[in-house]
Amino acid sequence: MSERKPIFYINDQKCRNSYSCVRVCPVNAIEVRAQKDHPSIIPDRCIGCGLCFIACTPRAIEFRDSKEEAKKLLASERKTVALVAPSIASEFDDITDYRKFVSMLRTLGFDYVHENSFGVDLIAAEYAKLFRKAEGKYYMTVNCPVIVKLIEKYHPELVPNLAPIVSPMIATAMVVKEIYGDDVATIYIGPCIDNKDEAYMYRNGKLVDCILTFIELRHLFEEFNIQERVVKMSEFDPPYGHWGALYPLPAGILQAAGIKRDIAVSGVITAAGKEDVFEGINDFEKYIDTIHHHFNLFFCHGCLLGPGMERHTERFRRRALVRLYAEKRVNKLDKIQWQKDIDRWSKLDFSRTFNPNDQRIPEPTAEAINEVLKIIGKENPDDELNCAACGYQSCRQFASTVAKGLAVPEMCHTFNLRNKQEYIETLRQTNRKLAETKRALKESEESAMKEKEIAQSASDMMNNMLEKLPTGVVIVDNNLKVLHSNQSFINILGEDARAISDIIPGLVGADLKTLMPFNVYNMFTFVLKEDEPVVSKDIHFEDSMLNISIFPIKKNRMCGAIIRDLYSPEVQGEEVTSRVSEVIEKNLEMVQKIGFLLGEGASETEQMLNSIIESYRKKSKVRKDTR
Repeated sequence: MSERKPIFYINDQKCRNSYSCVRVCPVNAIEVRAQKDHPSIIPDRCIGCGLCFIACTPRAIEFRDSKEEAKKLLASERKTVALVAPSIASEFDDITDYRKFVSMLRTLGFDYVHENSFGVDLIAAEYAKLFRKAEGKYYMTVNCPVIVKLIEKYHPELVPNLAPIVSPMIATAMVVKEIYGDDVATIYIGPCIDNKDEAYMYRNGKLVDCILTFIELRHLFEEFNIQERVVKMSEFDPPYGHWGALYPLPAGILQAAGIKRDIAVSGVITAAGKEDVFEGINDFEKYIDTIHHHFNLFFCHGCLLGPGMERHTERFRRRALVRLYAEKRVNKLDKIQWQKDIDRWSKLDFSRTFNPNDQRIPEPTAEAINEVLKIIGKENPDDELNCAACGYQSCRQFASTVAKGLAVPEMCHTFNLRNKQEYIETLRQTNRKLAETKRALKESEESAMKEKEIAQSASDMMNNMLEKLPTGVVIVDNNLKVLHSNQSFINILGEDARAISDIIPGLVGADLKTLMPFNVYNMFTFVLKEDEPVVSKDIHFEDSMLNISIFPIKKNRMCGAIIRDLYSPEVQGEEVTSRVSEVIEKNLEMVQKIGFLLGEGASETEQMLNSIIESYRKKSKVRKDTR
């Protein structure tokens, strides 16, 4: 097999950030981070269920493609065997006769075509023996590779309860290798994408050489223009299966094993579909000593609606198609020969082991969860709408995921609405009130007009000086409201900040929490609370790398920051390290003086301004002389 790649991944060129994949992922294996443009799948946490693939309407989620690998095997000198899942009855209903389907596979280049139902019969018999000898221990079936990953990664304490039996796909491959020799190339064709990972677990991927989904097989038929109307009928190669043809149904393997489905007499409970599976595992884990049943689990609703199929609807129609197909196959079966084949091949070793791989993330502290709830405006229990629009069952569960680092507050719709709509209106109202207050002060303080004009003049000079700096500067109060910022800071924040600055010049009064991501404004909160500076921190912000230094100006009341875009031309090149250090030192001194000036009034404006200008000129001259 080719080098192993993630079973699922996100194509950033197609992603539209709808977060539909995040909402359907049952194990939080898709993370959304502030510094990344799009969500990403964490391979170690993924269980390969394919729900994200089905839910993504832009088709941004893709899976490991095996078509080129299959074409190379078919074009090689090795004999090739197709191992076909019985689910063809529900997927290829557009092909009138399964024998035409077999012939189309031979036309594609396969030397032999075997149906997987015989492997189902073998494994069904193994389950019947295991359940009879269980002696009070209860098992979960492992025919579905998604179920195996789910238990190994998120319920590792239940690994001893996984039935130590290979899947029908593996059993069929073992029989085929015995018949034709180890050099034969086996290509399994079925509805499950996660079979691509399962194949790697046996003989280093050499037992099943390649996995094709039904989607990929259709693409190959189209590529080579193979159509039903131009081929003759052809039968599967023996050995043939019996009631294993019912395997696509959730309880089909029980039927093949001769296990009654009536819960009053059967010792096995079947659960299929995400909701029933999670509830079944939960009940097995907590109440198996009361339930006293084995569990037959399939993450999909059987292999009728696997993610590797073209369509994922019409479940009950598909059940009928599978039943009709199974009846047709069984009616033609030579039962005596079938029993001889079962007796012969049941002597193979169908045992397997498992590898616990705990991927559970410890729950964050209550304080961390409450801090996130506060950020998204859910400080009181009554504020927790639990609308599930973010993809999580409750606001508290969402806050827990944010605290784990797998999501961002912006995924909360009410948080975004408040920030992007209501907040701008609040700024307009605040600006209007400030203007009215300014006019009232102007009328009532005529005696102080001259001093006010001097202060304004000094402020204008400082603003002009700051506006010429390529470094972003911002000063905030203890509520993280902007007291002062320059144009470089606004440009760093991007288009939304520039839109707000058109309404509120310099973003005065704006809330820093709405302008910058959580990990950044949380540093401002730390500086205000601890009265300790944060020096030269590199932070990813959108498409930039920012170097941020934050320092206290007035304890618990005011702090300022110097922010540099490390991707800007001024700081690129070999002198990046030295220039960052030099400019931070210069601007720390300058903005501290400006913060002091803004906080203390204008009585010493001229003296402070001259000092800042002189300092800036000297350092500029030194830098030019050294170049």
